[in-house]
Amino acid sequence: MITDKQVLNIFRETGALLEGHFILSSGLHSPHYFQCAKVLQYPKYLTKLCKPIAQHFMDKHIQVVASPALGGVVVGTEVGRQMNVRTIFAERTEGEMKFRRGFEIHPNERVLIVEDVVTTGKSVREVMKLVEAAGGVVAGVGFIVDRSNGAVRLCEEQFSLLKMQVEVYEADKLPPELAAIEAVKPGSRTVARASVQ
Repeated sequence: MITDKQVLNIFRETGALLEGHFILSSGLHSPHYFQCAKVLQYPKYLTKLCKPIAQHFMDKHIQVVASPALGGVVVGTEVGRQMNVRTIFAERTEGEMKFRRGFEIHPNERVLIVEDVVTTGKSVREVMKLVEAAGGVVAGVGFIVDRSNGAVRLCEEQFSLLKMQVEVYEADKLPPELAAIEAVKPGSRTVARASVQ
C-alpha cells in the first residue's frame, strides 16, 4: 500500500502541489492546490495512484465506475480499467451535472463514484444523485486526495488514498497574507481570474 508521504512526494516531484492563492471548484479559497492532472499525465503514476482505489473496491461487485468531469474522468477511467468494468462520466451543462453522450445507469447497477480531489464533495454528491435518480446503487466513493482529512463523509463505503487537512477560507474571511496575493482558479470549472483585496 502506498503511504501518504509517498503520495505527497509524487505530487511534489511532478510540480502538482501548488502554493499561492487559489479559488477551488467549491468556491472556497486556499493557499494550496493539488493539480492532479499534472501527476496523472504520467502513466506510471496514474496506475500507481489508482491501483489502491481499484483494489479497495474489488470485492464490492462494482458494475460501473462514474466520475464527475473534468477532474475525475482520468482517475475513473483508470480505476474502471483496472477493475475491468464500464466507465462513464457526468458533466456540467448550464450549471447542472448530467450524464450525456449516451451514458446511462441501469436500475440496480452497482456504481463506484471516483474523483481526483475532494474538498466539500459537491460534485461527487451531484453524481450520486444522478445514479440514485436512475435507479442505480451507489456502492462506494473513492478519490486520490481528501482535503478535508476525513471530515467530508459521502457514503458508508468511502476510500481515499491521501487524507490531509488543507486550510480553506470563505472569500470574505481570508487571512491578510492570503488576501494580499492575487487569486487564481486553476481547476476545471470556469471562474474568472480575480484579484482579492
